[in-house]
Parts: sequence; structure tokens; C-alpha cells
Amino acid sequence: MKQGFISEQTVIEVVKRCVAETLRIEEQTMTPSSSLIKELGAESLDFLDMNYRLEQAFGIKMARHFLLEHVEEAFGEGSAVDANNQLTEPAVRLLKIRLGDHLSELKAGMEMDEVPALITVQSLANNVLDLLDTLPECCPSCGQAAWKTEDGARIRCGSCGSTAAFTNGDELIRQWLKRVQEEQRIFAS
Repeated sequence: MKQGFISEQTVIEVVKRCVAETLRIEEQTMTPSSSLIKELGAESLDFLDMNYRLEQAFGIKMARHFLLEHVEEAFGEGSAVDANNQLTEPAVRLLKIRLGDHLSELKAGMEMDEVPALITVQSLANNVLDLLDTLPECCPSCGQAAWKTEDGARIRCGSCGSTAAFTNGDELIRQWLKRVQEEQRIFAS
């Protein structure tokens, strides 16, 4: 269900706060289009800390594996990254669907290690929004459709007080890959 309790702007602000806390920088130094690596100086371990902070803020479970790892798992080794550690054409198509078609630097043959530098504050916020949109129609504990948020970031049942449970990030990516494959036939079956 498309949740309407936490706005995109709120998610962006919380993402900026989590990034700022992790990288020990000022929130004002970033925009939604800021690259976490190129512009803000994030390193690979920083992503674990940012994900943890986002999980705590929203009560979600971020993906543990990158999209390309899920592609390889679903469609076989070499389907996303070839033997030379370079992106395949189908992987580029999937990444553009997921991260946005505006990424002109994303091309088949680019080194896989260059992809994390394309992650922005906005793409991180989009991942959070996708997870929040897995909010069930009704509370699994009491069956009521009485969701609310008191702190602006965590959703609870207004009837029984249970915290909302969302699909985890890895499962959401698997579902997304299946849907995109069915709709666009990126990988021949």
C-alpha cells in the first residue's frame, strides 16, 4: 500500500540527518542530488552505519545486498557483472530503472566498483520510501486499519500500538526484479 504518513521531504530530511551523523558533516552541505561518495566522502563501511541509522529511525530493514548481487542470484553469474568486473547491458538497464534514467555516466562496460559513487541522498531516500510503501493495509496484530505516526518517522497502529512491519529490503528487491523482468523481459527466459 502506498503509505501517506511520512512524506518524501521528511524522509529526505531524516536521510540527510543520518548521513550527516555518520560522516560527521553538516546537513546543509548536502542536497538530494549529492553523491554520498564523490561529494560527501562516504566510504563503504559508512553505508552500514547509514543503513543502521535509517533502520532505527523508520523501523525498517534495509537491503543487505546490492541490486547487482540479487541480479546475479536470480539470473546467474555473469548476468550483471562480466568476468572482467564490468557491468553488462542488462545490468545497466536495471540500474537506470532503479536509480533513474538521468545517470548518463552509467554504461555497459563500466567497472562495477564505480557504481556505488552514483548513490545519492535522493536514491537512499527512494529506497526508504519503497520500504515504507510496503505498509500492510491493516495491522497484522489487531486487524485494524488505524496506522499513525507520532514522531514523523515511525508508523504504529493507533488501535493496538503495534509497530508497523514492512517487507525487508532484500525481499523487496527480489520482488522488484521479478516484476521488472516480467514487464520488460530484460533477461531472455
